[in-house]
Amino acid sequence: MEWLTAPFEAAFVQRALWAGILVSAICALAGTWVVLRGMAFLGDAMSHGLLPGVAVAALLGGNPMLGAVVSAAVMTAGVTALGRTPRLSQDTGIGLLFVGMLSLGVIIVSRSQSFAVDLTGFLFGDVLAVRESDLIVLGVALLLALAVSTLGHRAFLALAFDDRKARTLGLRPRLAHAVLLGLLALAIVASFHIVGTLLVLGLLIAPPAAALPWARGVSGVMALAAVLGATATLGGLLLSWHLRTAAGASVSALAVSLFFLSHLAAGFRHRRRARRAGLPAPAPAADSTASGPTTRPNEA
Repeated sequence: MEWLTAPFEAAFVQRALWAGILVSAICALAGTWVVLRGMAFLGDAMSHGLLPGVAVAALLGGNPMLGAVVSAAVMTAGVTALGRTPRLSQDTGIGLLFVGMLSLGVIIVSRSQSFAVDLTGFLFGDVLAVRESDLIVLGVALLLALAVSTLGHRAFLALAFDDRKARTLGLRPRLAHAVLLGLLALAIVASFHIVGTLLVLGLLIAPPAAALPWARGVSGVMALAAVLGATATLGGLLLSWHLRTAAGASVSALAVSLFFLSHLAAGFRHRRRARRAGLPAPAPAADSTASGPTTRPNEA
């Protein structure tokens, strides 16, 4: 039992645990829509697109979080504007913004002779360095994400499964898409200094994708994803403490492992049900994070 409790006797590990739980809840709210709409590449692009703002803020001695907010706003506006260009596919526009923002960030970083440590923190995060003020920021971000998710739930749901129906119902799909991008940006900005931009997709995508085969309804996916993210945080911190591995990477790796375990268990459940019914085993489902929603939870 001491193996489980000893790490959390340290105050900085306790703060890391609370930060991970808050980040898991924020990422569950945004990541569920990312998984349902097949927006994983967009999430990756937006997380790396924060680099220019963070680099400028660090070089000027400002708050990296403020720089990340500015970069996220630029990325959100750019993706929204390029998405309305009829002759340019959305993936192409996202890819161009991704490369452009990342290149600009690297150029800014190359002008500094002492930014290597800060860049490492940007890429990989430092969950064990969370301060009480960071917890307050994460709490505010969670409340904002809850408000956006609640108010935009109907529009997001229609947009995820049939944007034409959303337009017919007068839900303004373009505006809903822009707000959804803002929710995604909020999750990434709130999370990047905890687990880093290279690892934020672990909590943004893996828990909702793991919850998808088991939950009924979008709200159920969000709730289960938050629980799985918190579980990955707890387990990752324990592994990091005892094995002396990087904390953020341990959390993200465990979140991805839970995804694979979830889908292995779901496949086993489907095969067992098929054998009981005397039917052939169903073919494995395509990856919903790469090609859009293939499994649609029933929404009451």
